[in-house]
Amino acid sequence: SYLAKCCFPYLTSTDPACKIEVPERLTVSHETLVRTGLADRCVSVPVREATDAEILLAHSEEYLEAVKKTPYMSLEDLMEFTRQYGDVYFHPNIYHCAKLAAGAALQLVDSVMTGKVRNGMALVRPPGHHSMRSAANGFCVFNNVAIAAQYAKQKYGVQRVLIVDWDIHHGQGVQYCFEDDPSVLYFSWHRYEHQKFWPHLRDSDYDIVGKEKGAGFNINVPWNKVGMENGDYLSVFCHVLLPVAYEFCPDLVLVCAGFDSAIGDPEGEMCATPDVFAHLTHLLMNLAGGKLCAVLEGGYNLTSLVQSVCQTVQTLLGDPVPRPASLKSPCISALESLQCVRSAHKAYWSCLKHAGNHNRAFSRAFKGPEAAGV
Repeated sequence: SYLAKCCFPYLTSTDPACKIEVPERLTVSHETLVRTGLADRCVSVPVREATDAEILLAHSEEYLEAVKKTPYMSLEDLMEFTRQYGDVYFHPNIYHCAKLAAGAALQLVDSVMTGKVRNGMALVRPPGHHSMRSAANGFCVFNNVAIAAQYAKQKYGVQRVLIVDWDIHHGQGVQYCFEDDPSVLYFSWHRYEHQKFWPHLRDSDYDIVGKEKGAGFNINVPWNKVGMENGDYLSVFCHVLLPVAYEFCPDLVLVCAGFDSAIGDPEGEMCATPDVFAHLTHLLMNLAGGKLCAVLEGGYNLTSLVQSVCQTVQTLLGDPVPRPASLKSPCISALESLQCVRSAHKAYWSCLKHAGNHNRAFSRAFKGPEAAGV
């Protein structure tokens, strides 16, 4: 089965940062979906490996050929290969798993675009959003969502793809893939702390808006302190992402669904509760005629991860969105980031042209769940 193949238990890296990316992230999530009956309510989509041609939609041939050799490397050679990249490990089975992860995302796109399902979520391992054209990075080998976006454009003639990355780390691999492409709108919020948090990139800041024809189609929301809560997340969705997304009018929504942005995660150190992901998902389901594909990225606190996955799946199934466990006013740091993003993008989006007139509105507290689209 996919779970058996993609839950290799041993790491080849001695980097302590890699110890958190464990097989249980996948197995416990799946077991909980089964135990709660959510899995029975879903259509199971068969998994296949992505082909070379599909992987090359987002990666160089040189990189693909290098990764292809990993199943035949000795442990010593694998560790040497791993050292070429940042915060990643290679296992003898990882090439096969990475092809299955990318292929699962493509199968989900097929199912949504052909009407077999309305929407869906792919639980995959390894994740993908840090992987770049010619480099593995941050646990990621192939960029599952970037490949899926290119695939949807090529196979189904999709004109506009919205990629929403709510993982706590910046998906620089996705950004670099589409930074000059106006057919893909990439939105990422991420822990940044003025470039002190991994991946420590200047390119992760709010004023990096894309290049050439893609200017305005890359939206970075940097979180410059930890402890962000539900109100902070929802304020950015309501005052940045959604206005731009409706103006962009996507044909397909892809979500880099990382849950290290939820409470209790050792990487994110944020305070947003799992039920906020039900609200975020619900808000996105009104776009693109409901065509939404969520693909698992990060999430390293198993309790928080599993609850967040279940909240996302329940919402995709059409269940009522729960009242948030807490809903406070956005904090000053979040409002500062929000206003900086709006100012950086107001030249590109008519919905943001009067960004300067909204400061007082931004400072108001959310008074109830209606602010989250219920």
